Amino acid sequence: MNEHYDLAVIGGGSGGYGAALAGARLGLSVILIEKGEILGGNAVRGGVNCWEMGVGGTGIPFDLYKRMKQIPESIGIYSFGRHGSWYRREEERYRLLGGEQVIDPSMKYADSLLRHGCEGMGKDEPFCRKHWHGVPFEPEIMAKVMLDMLNETGRCRTLLNTAFTDVDTTENRVRTIQLDNGETITADTCIDGTADALVCKAAGVKTVFGQESRETYNEPGAPEQANQHVNGVTLIFRITKKEKPGLCPLPTGIPDEIWWSDHTPWVCMNHYPNGDRNMNMLPTLEGGEFMKLGYQKAREECLRRVYAYWHRAQTTMDEFQNYRISWIAPALGVRESNRIIGEYVLTQSDLLAGLSGQTHSDVITIADHAMDTHGRDTGRQGCGELAEPYGVPFRCLIPKGFRNLLIACRAASFSSIAASSCRLSRTMMQLGQAAGTAAFVAKANGLDVCETPHEELRQRLREQHVALDWPMPAETAAWIHQE
Repeated sequence: MNEHYDLAVIGGGSGGYGAALAGARLGLSVILIEKGEILGGNAVRGGVNCWEMGVGGTGIPFDLYKRMKQIPESIGIYSFGRHGSWYRREEERYRLLGGEQVIDPSMKYADSLLRHGCEGMGKDEPFCRKHWHGVPFEPEIMAKVMLDMLNETGRCRTLLNTAFTDVDTTENRVRTIQLDNGETITADTCIDGTADALVCKAAGVKTVFGQESRETYNEPGAPEQANQHVNGVTLIFRITKKEKPGLCPLPTGIPDEIWWSDHTPWVCMNHYPNGDRNMNMLPTLEGGEFMKLGYQKAREECLRRVYAYWHRAQTTMDEFQNYRISWIAPALGVRESNRIIGEYVLTQSDLLAGLSGQTHSDVITIADHAMDTHGRDTGRQGCGELAEPYGVPFRCLIPKGFRNLLIACRAASFSSIAASSCRLSRTMMQLGQAAGTAAFVAKANGLDVCETPHEELRQRLREQHVALDWPMPAETAAWIHQE
């Protein structure tokens, strides 16, 4: 079988979903190919069941939120509860080893759209409590709603449990896409939504891994010499209340100790709308360990560490004896891997300059998450909060020299430092929305997608209520307040 589409999207994570939905809504014929059994990528299968606060959450993310809000106990907004950095000895029996985020019915979606301006979590508790509000959700409900929204367009064919096996390229153009179900696909535009840039790599796009040297992009936060260090990975798990309190037994063969660290790891603990808690150990495995072990052995080691951590948590913080582990994410939460070299590389200079200092004519989403680090072997010290949002240029989505290929995932054209800020789910969904919209604009103008007129693309995104400026335009702000 050989079918032709206006748009082929490989990878059904946040970026791929945004691309497929945007393209289909605009009238393109779309195929979305996802190797897993469910849509959502890291946000669903990886257990990252929360959108962290940040300005880049307009457009399709808000559409998805509104749909999920119609379903009881499927999505909410959190505010901070206890936090180990804000320990109050006179009020708390012990210092919580991490942070707790609780569902706050008084908060609205608009309250989740700001991160920048903080001096740092340990220094600015009032700012964090007032402005930092994330969006926890039920992963399986999100995946179902994603699929429903795609199907409702009548323009998107979604293939789950299907992987691409190869692409054929000539003259810097993707000609065919081979699938493991025996099909061969052709498309005017191809979008790589795989977390590791697998389509781009198969097409011959240059990729990088690890940290660039300081002189590569003149980034003050980069190391003197390039290296292979990456952020740590996490195996996220869920806990549910049980009838009788008590310690959960350790599985056979797992030591009664934290053998991989000199202290009990901190955990980011988000409450689900139904009262369960999402436990995100920061991190479960160093990035270097992950690369050395390989995926399967790394997951096995992470699973051992989850059970050991949970035993320690129950013995040192007795409130957890009221809970049991009810779910462990089927996929590791991987924060960093391959990145492509595109027509433009987003760097720390862009993040520090912010929108007021950038001169790009092709900004297609804005973001303000910190330049962060997870794990000790990255060599970076803590997080670097931003003073204002920055813009991501459309050129970051165009693999250098390619005509009909885009990328919409964390593997886009970012430096390692820029990727640490730009990798969040809602930002990726907005990158996807821009990529799918670009495919439409290019087709309407009889152009290759790499030639998409920037101002027309930006205008189309504004019409979809995507905020490209800060403060947010009044019309977009009014739309966001319509929950």
